[in-house]
Amino acid sequence: MGREKVREFAHAVLATHPMYFDVAAAQNAGYRDLVAPPTFAVVIQEKTLAQLLTMPDANIDFSRVVHGSQDFSFSRPIVAGDELTAVLRVESVKSLAGNSLVTAVSEISDATGAHVVTATSTLVVRADD
Repeated sequence: MGREKVREFAHAVLATHPMYFDVAAAQNAGYRDLVAPPTFAVVIQEKTLAQLLTMPDANIDFSRVVHGSQDFSFSRPIVAGDELTAVLRVESVKSLAGNSLVTAVSEISDATGAHVVTATSTLVVRADD
């Protein structure tokens, strides 16, 4: 997790807190380096979701996928310099009006194996026209 990625993401989502841009501000707040905005976890989860979407046996047509919802549960913020690992599990698959609702959970941990954040996404796979 690099500083520039944190800064780029903060700019992209119009986050303005100094901890996202200034190392001294983050350290004054008690962190070792820049703090990523909370929604940054979706960048990490996206990599696990991409693996799911490209699995042949998942039978998901990416052109029919719409992001339905997103939730995060943090043990601590993501900080520049973190080495993170994400493990995805499909929590549920439901059918609604011919559409499929796929709830995917990514458990994101640091290099010590400690939990950092759980990112939960619900993807809507639209039915064929």
